[in-house]
Amino acid sequence: MKRISTLLSIVVFVCGFSYSGYAQTDNSTDNLPSDNLTPAFHAERRQALRALMPPHSVVVIFSYPEEVFSRDVDYTYHPNPDLYYFSGYKEPNSVLFIFKDVQPDGDSSYNELFFVQHRDPSAEQWTGKRLGVEGVKASLGFKRVYNGEDLQNFPIDLKKYTVIYDYLPDTLGDLSAGSLKSLVSQVIKNAGLVKTDEALNALLYRIYMRANKDNLPRFITIIKSHLNSEAFKKNFWIKALLANPDSTTLADFKKNYSVIVAGPIAFNNYTGEMRGIKTPEEIHLIKKSVEISSIAHTQAMKAVNPAMSERELEGIMLYVHKKYGAEDEGYAPIVGAGADGCILHYEDNSALTVKNQLVLMDVGAMYHGYSADVTRTFPANGKFSEEQKAIYQIVYDAQEEAFKYCREGVSFDSLEAKTTQVLAAGLLRLGLINNAKDVKKYYPHGMTHHLGLDVHDKGSYDKLKENMVITVEPGIYIPAGSPVDKKWWNIGVRIEDDVLIGKDGYTLLSADAPRKWQDIEKTIAEESIFDKGNFPALK
Repeated sequence: MKRISTLLSIVVFVCGFSYSGYAQTDNSTDNLPSDNLTPAFHAERRQALRALMPPHSVVVIFSYPEEVFSRDVDYTYHPNPDLYYFSGYKEPNSVLFIFKDVQPDGDSSYNELFFVQHRDPSAEQWTGKRLGVEGVKASLGFKRVYNGEDLQNFPIDLKKYTVIYDYLPDTLGDLSAGSLKSLVSQVIKNAGLVKTDEALNALLYRIYMRANKDNLPRFITIIKSHLNSEAFKKNFWIKALLANPDSTTLADFKKNYSVIVAGPIAFNNYTGEMRGIKTPEEIHLIKKSVEISSIAHTQAMKAVNPAMSERELEGIMLYVHKKYGAEDEGYAPIVGAGADGCILHYEDNSALTVKNQLVLMDVGAMYHGYSADVTRTFPANGKFSEEQKAIYQIVYDAQEEAFKYCREGVSFDSLEAKTTQVLAAGLLRLGLINNAKDVKKYYPHGMTHHLGLDVHDKGSYDKLKENMVITVEPGIYIPAGSPVDKKWWNIGVRIEDDVLIGKDGYTLLSADAPRKWQDIEKTIAEESIFDKGNFPALK
């Protein structure tokens, strides 16, 4: 029996909807969101992909595996964003084939094949209705749809094609027909593919796309954190980068990368080119997600007080997200007070009180698959101290400088450099560093990434282009023990906003969440809808 994904899955089932958002057995759509992406959108995306593909090629996209949460309970299923982008399908145990050319088949022809999980009334009683073959045809507009079990006997020889695919997913469970593990195994055998380490390939791709001579030390640190893996230890280019972490080695790696992982590099180049530039339909959903997130950040500011816990502030954010129809968050919420705010990806959110400290909240809603990514930093007691205000203003000034360059044609590297210059100048002015190069001690991350179906979405990092959606997120973090006066310790500030790039400028999508320190103090002083909550004490 398939695991029950979470308590939410049960609630959703009882209410008449499945975990994946499809209508239940009454087939009614009157009580479902009406602004989902349409079958026409996904079909147009498939056609745009074909325009990029070489002759006699086929793109293969698998669903994501289901992930175990605890024993017989799975995490709520999250679809592969690429599979969703090209199909609208949100269920596991499936594989989509997109052919460049029309394939003859007797008296008919096809240019795509879709193998999906079969209908199963006993399983659907627990976890909600599956679309099945007929549902995919009717709801998503595909013509050639089959049960996953049919792939093993389907008359297709993938060795005749250039197979373009992403890193093959790690799979659990048995090899029963129709399972993801079975589908992956059949494609590997049929196409003659070689399965490699997914984590290694993912990091190599990040280095290929984003590493440069300035940020290479950050990637070397990431590489070192993976050296418990035999695949990492044995990889030629990992060993080369560790032995000679310089621009020459990096250039050699990038020159040879397309040979290292030919299938995945082609797939990610094509999908990155497409997903990096948002369509009007996507921009609509991203704006909605960011607006919801901005409202949530504002409400958290109004509600905060020193006696609150980090998790309580997180709960306020999540409540507001759900109030406005966001299905999930785009990433694990970060709510860090004081020292916790100096941990870049702090996710425990476990401090019982935030006290009279700065609170850094990096929380973004996910609406219909599209993620926001907004960070605000504010004083729990309502007033910035002089030290907190000084650091905050430097970060704010750096962000304002970055906004000036948010337009088509500007390079990502120059955007990063301008931001770093402002942060370094501010820290020098305060006497917290003695050399501009030391800014990375307190600013260890990058200041931008693409935003969309993934919070760190696919896209090129050469030059900004119209209809890219990116983050602008400078920060300064001064943990305890830093070589500065103790009055600066445990001040962590990040301001992160979501920006739509235009030809001659930008649109600040997250403008509804206060950014200036004066506006933040004013907002905290306002009455909160959560102030009147009267919860009984625990026994």
